[in-house]
Amino acid sequence: MHFKLIIALVEDTVTEKVIEAARAAGATGSTIINHARGEGVEQSKTFLGLTLDTQRDVLLLLVEEHLSRTILEKISEAGKFDEQSGNGIAFQIDIEDAVGVSHQIQTLSHVIEEEL
Repeated sequence: MHFKLIIALVEDTVTEKVIEAARAAGATGSTIINHARGEGVEQSKTFLGLTLDTQRDVLLLLVEEHLSRTILEKISEAGKFDEQSGNGIAFQIDIEDAVGVSHQIQTLSHVIEEEL
């Protein structure tokens, strides 16, 4: 079984909504890193040296490759990434190898068989 890693950078107010959408689309788990900061095309606004931007969360989802595109699209819809600049981004990268996921492989095997 081959995996992809979906990395999503989302506003902390929509993290739960994005995770729920990912799970509904077939994700079997996630890791959330809280309080990330970053900039896009527009620089962060500051007031007396304090950043006024909202906090971001980094979501890491190790997903089966056949489900990855659907999960990526559902994450984008839930986070409204394409509606306004700064709502968030998500991307996927190939995973060469993974350990500690045997319990996920058992669960995913049944899901993938139904999909194919």
